[in-house]
Amino acid sequence: MLNMAEGVERLGALAESPVVATLARAFADAGRELAIVGGPVRDALLGREVNDLDFTTDAKPDDILAIVAPISSAHWDVGRDFGTIGARISGEQVEITTYRADSYDGVTRKPTVEFGDTLDGDLVRRDFTVNSMALRIPSCVLVDPTGGVEDLLAHRLRTPIEPRISFGDDPLRMLRAARFSSQLGFDVDAGTEAAIAELRETLSIVSPERIQSELVRLLQTDDPGRGIRLLVETGLIDVFLPEVPALRLEVDEHHHHKDVYEHSLTVLRQAIALEKERNPDAAPDVQLRLAALLHDIGKPSTRRLEPGGGVTFHHHDVRGARMAKKRLQALRFDSDTINVVSRLIELHLRFFGYAEGAWTDSAVRRYVRDAGAELERLHILTRADVTTRNKRKAMRLASAYDDIERRIAELAAQEELDAMRPELDGNQIQRILGIAPGREVGEAYRFLLDVRLDEGLIGPEEAERRLTAWWATRG
Repeated sequence: MLNMAEGVERLGALAESPVVATLARAFADAGRELAIVGGPVRDALLGREVNDLDFTTDAKPDDILAIVAPISSAHWDVGRDFGTIGARISGEQVEITTYRADSYDGVTRKPTVEFGDTLDGDLVRRDFTVNSMALRIPSCVLVDPTGGVEDLLAHRLRTPIEPRISFGDDPLRMLRAARFSSQLGFDVDAGTEAAIAELRETLSIVSPERIQSELVRLLQTDDPGRGIRLLVETGLIDVFLPEVPALRLEVDEHHHHKDVYEHSLTVLRQAIALEKERNPDAAPDVQLRLAALLHDIGKPSTRRLEPGGGVTFHHHDVRGARMAKKRLQALRFDSDTINVVSRLIELHLRFFGYAEGAWTDSAVRRYVRDAGAELERLHILTRADVTTRNKRKAMRLASAYDDIERRIAELAAQEELDAMRPELDGNQIQRILGIAPGREVGEAYRFLLDVRLDEGLIGPEEAERRLTAWWATRG
């Protein structure tokens, strides 16, 4: 519950911080207005941590530079065309932007940059009322022309102007609604949500890179499922990630089975909880979270209804990995993310064979080899994938995974599993067999790797004996 008295006190503390006080004094001495704007004001009122500081002013970019240059250790003007000057002051990075009064053409999403004259005019052009508040400094006066405080109290997201106009100006704001809903735990008001559903197709004018960036920010929140539900319910996600709503499989009256969409959101939530439990100081793992959300996207296209009421999804792991790779490429994700996510999806079913019967040491080694650097993520994803309400089954699966992790640790201590290589390298293979570099060296290497996986460490001398015996059988 928002306590306004405490919020005002936090705003006062923010205004008295060294960087804010230094800037306020410099702009006041120059006869210019200055205000902290947007997220920092919102977060201070909510009692959340304030990170980046954004300021707005009536000063034009050249004037901003003249004011901050004497008080900053560094400054830059890469955003000058948009009225933004960056600086490092009192050890903190800040951005100061001239009041804006932009207009949009409704086609490209690129605004015609126009500088404004008033703080109120600048605020009403922003995305949501809770981000449209400012704190004038040094007077420490809260400016809230659109009812942001009331919406904070109501835990509500609402656009400062008519939502169809706001989203028509910048369709990316519709995606931001999902992100802020998850980040703040707020509901989107009915009129705003209706406008998202109505204008969802306009998101197509936004570049894949910008959509990807907002999706990543959504997944970095503690509760991305909240925003994903909004995207699905409004149909906005159909524009850029249609595989997710496709998980809402229709339930045939004779073939009852689990709703894969709800299951996927549960897996995502459980993966985040495990991620925090196992790696509490790490940054949000977007690659793991993407894999959790998308791990079953191969199911709709592999779904088969069986006689007697059964349903199967044979090879949905392989199909899903290919689908995820294609979709993430379309969203311009980097190659590392694409490879990690598709690999996790491809491997996410591998463990369930272990739960049915104990694996040999060879099978455990191959599991580690196939997971490679993604073993820890695979541990988390596989554990999170257990969403059964059958407590006995859930306990059996958890016990089985405890066991495989224990065996991996024991084998790793004995055999250096992290360095899963044959005991003879390529140069040694060439010397022992008397062959030149080429295809045969690779075949010999793979033979020795299979021995390593099947039997563990056997020693260089035994490895050489096995190699020469294998070579002799090749005729």
